[in-house]
Amino acid sequence: MHEIFANICIKTNCILVEFSGEQDHVHLLVDYHPDNNISDFTSSLKSASSRVIRKEFKEHIEKFYWKPLFWSSSYYVASSGGAPIEKLKQYIKEQDAPTK
Repeated sequence: MHEIFANICIKTNCILVEFSGEQDHVHLLVDYHPDNNISDFTSSLKSASSRVIRKEFKEHIEKFYWKPLFWSSSYYVASSGGAPIEKLKQYIKEQDAPTK
């Protein structure tokens, strides 16, 4: 998933700084390009990653996801507002890694 999100970020002039997550969600620290629209960027992350994951891991995914949706429609975005990047990276690293 890290590689998929990183590639999507590159295509949108952003940089994936840190990635981790838990069983039911992911955490991304993104150096976000100001020309992007946050809603469109998030939609791109979800739709492109869903396509890649469903294609590359089709047999495994079909055991758990039978609905056409892979990601929830909800998301949370926050600006770091001057918080030290190392603190944000540490927070994300301390989250449980998504299961393989």
